[in-house]
Amino acid sequence: MLTVTSVNVNGLRAAAKKGFVEWLAGTDADVVCLQEVRAELAQLPEGVGTPEGWHTVHAPAAAKGRAGVSLYSRQAPERTQIGFGGFGVAGAEEFDTSGRYVEIDLPGVTVASLYLPSGEVGTERQDEKERFMAAFLPYLQGLKARAAADGREVVVCGDWNIAHQEADLKNWKANRKSSGFLPEERAWLTRVLEEAAYVDVVRVLHPDVEGPYSWWSYRGRAFDNDSGWRIDYQMATPGLAGRAVKAWVERAATHGERWSDHAPVTVVYER
Repeated sequence: MLTVTSVNVNGLRAAAKKGFVEWLAGTDADVVCLQEVRAELAQLPEGVGTPEGWHTVHAPAAAKGRAGVSLYSRQAPERTQIGFGGFGVAGAEEFDTSGRYVEIDLPGVTVASLYLPSGEVGTERQDEKERFMAAFLPYLQGLKARAAADGREVVVCGDWNIAHQEADLKNWKANRKSSGFLPEERAWLTRVLEEAAYVDVVRVLHPDVEGPYSWWSYRGRAFDNDSGWRIDYQMATPGLAGRAVKAWVERAATHGERWSDHAPVTVVYER
């Protein structure tokens, strides 16, 4: 089995003080993909940045205290890559130092951690999100083709910051004009699934449910009311997706036991 977990930690230094360290010590995951780390390796305690028993790759953002993605794997990677420039995709180099993408090769599979920009309607943040999406879709297509030529599968895990369908967020009617549920964002995610032919693994294993949500605002009683969004995905190539046997969101038992505003999303794949 290959167990992969993805979670936006909402600041790894803060999460480490709230329960991430204990969670990592207890997880059965073979690979852990982190987003919104918001720290460089030197700023992390040794047991967090380079914990015993894990091989780690950190891709901090050039902008201090922002973004940042990491990958923890129990097996040493065969190859590591930060950013997705250098493959002939227009606009990709802009994001090479933005702390938004890192990937590793393990035997037979490429695993990536993605933190897609969150955006905000009418601002430069939304423009950045649109530029990222425009560059990332062709990269995903190329990644899938290169992996197939090498006999490899791919899974891109992370905070995609888009709820794809109405079932993916509780208050969808009130968010139709909000970044994260805009028609053009949802259409782009459809292209990831149809044109690039990736598979939303959690949705395939849970086809007829609301959610399962992976992010709840800290405002109000969103967590207690399960008023959440499903924006954390594991998007896999069809061969790997077909070997997924179990997927779940590791939702905390209570609001006070949360160590992030996101919950880990875990999938078990047969090798």
